[in-house]
Amino acid sequence: MTVHKKEIILANPRGFCAGVVRAIATVRLAIETHGAPVYVLHEIVHNKHVVHELQKLGALFVEHLSVVPAGSICIFSAHGVSRNVQIMADKQGLLTINATCPLVSSVHRMVEKYHSQGFDVIIIGHHRHPEVEGTAGRVKDRVYIVANELEAGDVVIRDPEKVAYVTQTTLSQDEVAGIRAVLLHRFPAIREPGASVCYATQNRQNAVRSLSQECDLVLVVGSKNSSNSNRLCEVATRNLTSSFLIDDESDIEPDWLVGKNRIGITAGASAPERLVTSVVDWLQAYGYEEFHEMEGREEMVRFSPAELKPAP
Repeated sequence: MTVHKKEIILANPRGFCAGVVRAIATVRLAIETHGAPVYVLHEIVHNKHVVHELQKLGALFVEHLSVVPAGSICIFSAHGVSRNVQIMADKQGLLTINATCPLVSSVHRMVEKYHSQGFDVIIIGHHRHPEVEGTAGRVKDRVYIVANELEAGDVVIRDPEKVAYVTQTTLSQDEVAGIRAVLLHRFPAIREPGASVCYATQNRQNAVRSLSQECDLVLVVGSKNSSNSNRLCEVATRNLTSSFLIDDESDIEPDWLVGKNRIGITAGASAPERLVTSVVDWLQAYGYEEFHEMEGREEMVRFSPAELKPAP
């Protein structure tokens, strides 16, 4: 009788990206410097564990500026905000701190540049995602959101010779490819960004692509509203490997593990490493005693916390 060893393989890289580290550090520093409470517009990053930890320190997460008292500190999340939000915050007399990921800010600048040059701008991204809403809101008009190939085929612009596109930073290249192909077919002169899917998103997707080739099952640690975490599940599934998105070890269903000898684990860009450790501990207690980490690309990008002064 053949006995198969049960093994855990960790993706590399995984977990926090530089933009998330910066955003969390910004909230912590604001609380340390100014004291609680500090208001944060929307979740600072899309992870419920991170949000709960910061709430305990004195962060108050709000969905609308209208509930923030005049004169209070208000931090803009890593996903970025529209110009109208910045204007409204100024009118309310709020001390704003801009924790927008620098890579998202670079997409904002692309949109503003294209718009100023008279281009219509298409954003490839998910409707109602805060990053996409913030990016679209950097300009007053001539901006369109397309979430799939059908919408790319239907979008109406003024001049096919004066159109550009950018992408939501947390999409997968597979997701972008089909939409891009439709846009290029319809608008051969379309201006393309150098890169707007973020390096950390791409690195984690590449790691999962390799991981899924070695495993029977991939567990992605991340919250359900995390775009980049959901994309990691999709990458594994496209490689014909079962995958589940879990907030933590309590979400694991033993039925998932039946007949699975090699379990891969990764984490979305907003998921703390301690959650991965807890999942590993749970699986080891369940019988997956051996584990190793894949070789992977070391990420050298580091961002300093946002300055504690009004956002420009």
